[in-house]
Amino acid sequence: MIGWLRGRVLAEEPSGALLIDVSGIGYEVHAPLGALGRARGSDGLIELFVHTHVREDALDLFGFATDTERRTFRLLLGIPNVGPKTALGVLSALSVSELGRAIGAGDLGRLSKVPGIGKKTAERLVLELKDKLPVVGSDELPAVSGAPSSDAKQRLLSALTNMGYRAAEAERAVTGLGSKVEGASIGELLKQALALLG
Repeated sequence: MIGWLRGRVLAEEPSGALLIDVSGIGYEVHAPLGALGRARGSDGLIELFVHTHVREDALDLFGFATDTERRTFRLLLGIPNVGPKTALGVLSALSVSELGRAIGAGDLGRLSKVPGIGKKTAERLVLELKDKLPVVGSDELPAVSGAPSSDAKQRLLSALTNMGYRAAEAERAVTGLGSKVEGASIGELLKQALALLG
């Protein structure tokens, strides 16, 4: 079983699959939306925690920026009628902490908005994960005092989420820009935020 990979991204497919070169061997890894930006190190290499999914006709690798995401993925796989693609879709639409809040609040509406999750599956998620999900922790950064709280911040957050980034990722990028948010144009801020996200 493959549990962790560190290497360079050779290609990124629109489906979310990544081709990763690890010492001359190319691994195809399916990852949730935004995982590439969260997993990229300062040296340009990415590190992914991997779940190896074996079936009769396939061996698929699923990569995650944190072990918390991988553990949550495995919890989702333990739920009847939730396969790897659905579990990956959940983690593409919601961060672990957002999923935990939705499960804790029994927010079926929020869960049902995830592609592949209907009302019955959302009810099953709440029932099965209510006591399990908080154990895996939170992937959000703590709040930073003095973080910008202006219209510029809201516009940047909105632009990033409209581009497909999760709210937690957008918030991290805006927080990473710090006081720059107040003085730059939205175009320049977007460039800088996208650079931070990978």
